[in-house]
Amino acid sequence: MKKMPVGYQLYSAREMAAKDLKSVLVSLKEMGYDGVEFAGFYQYTAEEIAAMLQETGLKAVSSHVPLASIEKDMFGTISFHKAIGCDTIVVPYLEEERRPGKPAFANVMQSIYQFGQLCKLAGIRLLYHNHDFEFVMFSGMYGLDFLYEAIPADLLQTEIDVCWVKYSGVDPAEYIRKYTGRAPIVHLKDFVGKKGEGTPYGLIGQDKEADAVAFEFRPFGHGCQDAAAVVEAGIDAGAEWFIIEQDQWYQRTPMEAAQMSMDTLKKIGLK
Repeated sequence: MKKMPVGYQLYSAREMAAKDLKSVLVSLKEMGYDGVEFAGFYQYTAEEIAAMLQETGLKAVSSHVPLASIEKDMFGTISFHKAIGCDTIVVPYLEEERRPGKPAFANVMQSIYQFGQLCKLAGIRLLYHNHDFEFVMFSGMYGLDFLYEAIPADLLQTEIDVCWVKYSGVDPAEYIRKYTGRAPIVHLKDFVGKKGEGTPYGLIGQDKEADAVAFEFRPFGHGCQDAAAVVEAGIDAGAEWFIIEQDQWYQRTPMEAAQMSMDTLKKIGLK
């Protein structure tokens, strides 16, 4: 299998990162991770973030920024990411009232289109990260597909999260290949359980606590995903980076889970 760079979504170690971001970065580098995807900056300045990345040798692959934060300060968002050397910004999540099928979804598309234009001018790439709620039918297609149909590829590309695709009942490898040439980053995430068993959004703080028996996030390769098939699909689709994410870690530490996911990637020959 082709060797590829692998990053780590820092949300997966958010509590540790909030206490000591530098130590988390050092640990990830030692495990073999090549970069990180941010989900907030823990009140560090752009200069401090850039210095930590330089010291650890990790790349700022991408950054999840809530759409509401983007809308408040589009130019400031771009400026901060340019300062830390991050050339990819990702819209990570939509509140329930702004999701496909809701009246406010039209405003979501307008904001993403506008920000995508600004990003393009600044040499920044804009991506959208899916959950399962985009896999509802909207104007005769999945809401996620409608978004990508409505906004051209030069303004918005995909960050396909394979956990939520599979949880929705869609084959993740097939779905990744559907966006060949438009899938620069793929989120590798594993789980056990199926739709209708528990509430998986407790992690985001928007819904009830997840039922840990019915649904659990797992290190990549330790759940229901066909790890090799998903990675192969990403390579075929032209992915530049794979990002490991695990929203909850249960009976192990985030770094132990990160190591288990890296071990899977080494086993299948990606690293």
